[in-house]
Amino acid sequence: MCGIVGVVSNAPVNQLLYDALLLLQHRGQDAAGIVTLLERKFFMHKAKGMVRDVFRTRNMRGLPGNVGLGQVRYPTAGNAYSEEEAQPFYVNAPFGIVLVHNGNLTNAHALRSELFSTDHRHTNTESDSEVLLNVLAHELERSSRGVPLHPAEVFAAVKNMYKRLRGSYAVVSLISGHGLLAFRDPYGIRPLCMGRSADGNVMVASESVALEGSGHVFERDIAPGEAVFIDLEGKVHSMQCAESATLNPCIFEFVYLARPDSVLDGISVYQARLNLGETLAKRVVSTVPPNQIDVIIPIPESSRPSATQLAHLLGIPYREGFVKNRYVGRTFIMPGQGVRKKSVRQKLNVIASEFKGRNVLLVDDSIVRGTTSREIVQMARDAGARKVYLASAAPPVRYPNVYGIDMPTKDELVAHDRTIEEIRELIGCDALIYQDVDAMKRAIGSLNAKLDGFDASCFDGVYVTGDIDTDAISRMNGNRPRIEETEEDSSRLALPNHSE
Repeated sequence: MCGIVGVVSNAPVNQLLYDALLLLQHRGQDAAGIVTLLERKFFMHKAKGMVRDVFRTRNMRGLPGNVGLGQVRYPTAGNAYSEEEAQPFYVNAPFGIVLVHNGNLTNAHALRSELFSTDHRHTNTESDSEVLLNVLAHELERSSRGVPLHPAEVFAAVKNMYKRLRGSYAVVSLISGHGLLAFRDPYGIRPLCMGRSADGNVMVASESVALEGSGHVFERDIAPGEAVFIDLEGKVHSMQCAESATLNPCIFEFVYLARPDSVLDGISVYQARLNLGETLAKRVVSTVPPNQIDVIIPIPESSRPSATQLAHLLGIPYREGFVKNRYVGRTFIMPGQGVRKKSVRQKLNVIASEFKGRNVLLVDDSIVRGTTSREIVQMARDAGARKVYLASAAPPVRYPNVYGIDMPTKDELVAHDRTIEEIRELIGCDALIYQDVDAMKRAIGSLNAKLDGFDASCFDGVYVTGDIDTDAISRMNGNRPRIEETEEDSSRLALPNHSE
């Protein structure tokens, strides 16, 4: 999961890109990067860290130009601590291309070999995004050989890409001297939308909140299998480039990943979470009689809409029992189990008066590894709760995710090969209530009748791309983010950061 943005404007875009990345910061806190284009020259700055830390005034001054793109990174492949693998990525031929990518290629290993042996292109990192960039570069070179590059040649290259790529990908790319290219995988697993400002800017971004929060009006989602090319004058060209495309967005976007004020593929994320609370109410009643629950408390922050709706329907008081330290990163996307466990009490503090002597129902958006849930349940007991029940607005996460969310190994998932009772014992709560898979799909799917379905693979084990088996998962696990904080980056085969 990453956040990506691109913009074509008639004025400098460095501040605009910075503002948009701040609005997408929840999608990745490992690294950030921006590239701008002035005439035919790219200017890049990228580094590990949050947007506010990566970009200082001197860095912003070094990013001139009216066209640009950016990314906030959350690593799912390669080295989590390598600045070399921060995006954007750059190749100098053909034309000069930079690219940012949200998603995960499931055939990156095969493509990397193919690039070397057949396309004669070199990749220098373990990132699947660099593989994707080189496939794009190769196909653009083929489609434009001997002719000027027009939208038709760009779309021909994307069509050939779709025949080679597998997995999930929302991509924004800049082609020097020509324009901005954005495209989305044929299943629409990862989100991508576009909008315009009153003064003629055209922006594409992972979530609608990045458009609206930076002065743009949401226009539409980019369709699965669609490519959009925006030339340097701001004219938009688009084409459906996939042979067959279906809309199967990642359901975890609505459960947890996206901001509640975003609208993805016609679905309000906030309304989706309200609906999940409504269906969860039925599950709670069948497990714990409402008269045995004194108060409902959300585990901040994604669970609040579901908890609010649940409390309303059951007629039970809703209270805030945890105060969140907003200056600590989200534990779910922190690399390394040790860091994740250590951070829970740094991140949350209890309001003891809301727990003391009460039977408390805690509501979370999902339970992935279980370590955070176990510690939060213990915090509630330490604050004096008589009984602690736990409800998850999502079903049990039983299967690896291979499309860009860092939960790819079965051993890390508390629900894999365990019964609900076994999970309850591990977490230490008095009752554990999970959402139902089909109810979850109905609750969210009812908000857009045009959906073909969801990628809900981490819940139901069905991988929509159809190319995932045990061997594929094992192979991708071998390319998980490596936690090597003490290693220094020894190579800088990229555009230089001008502040260095």
